[in-house]
Amino acid sequence: MASKELLDLLNDALAREIQVSIQYMWQHVQWRGVKGFAVQGELRKIAIEEMKHAEAIAERIFYLGGTPTTKPKEIVVGKTLREMIEQDAKDEENAIKLYKEIIEKARKENDVTTATIFEGILKDEEEHHDFFTSLLEEL
Repeated sequence: MASKELLDLLNDALAREIQVSIQYMWQHVQWRGVKGFAVQGELRKIAIEEMKHAEAIAERIFYLGGTPTTKPKEIVVGKTLREMIEQDAKDEENAIKLYKEIIEKARKENDVTTATIFEGILKDEEEHHDFFTSLLEEL
């Protein structure tokens, strides 16, 4: 059984994954112009990856005896391309920090499975962060 502190961190991660999956999907739908067209598909792909992360985290929370949240963190779509990408990069930075904390906490509790799940998710989040920061260099 996981500690309440770990379950709370996992629910924070779940709320974040729900948030960005919606946020990125709405951004994908709203992109306009040549630059938007060039990254629409990648943004859609990332949104779907985030949904898969949410599913994996919710399953883990339930397995550990917790109740997965259904409430996303605040969704911030942005009005301009730059606003969107700056927000997305910030959200990925926050995820990386949170997921490193979860991995450390899970290891301290000898929860190898949760740590392993989040190591995989962390790798994806770092790739997402790289994508968004690379886009910012082009704007």
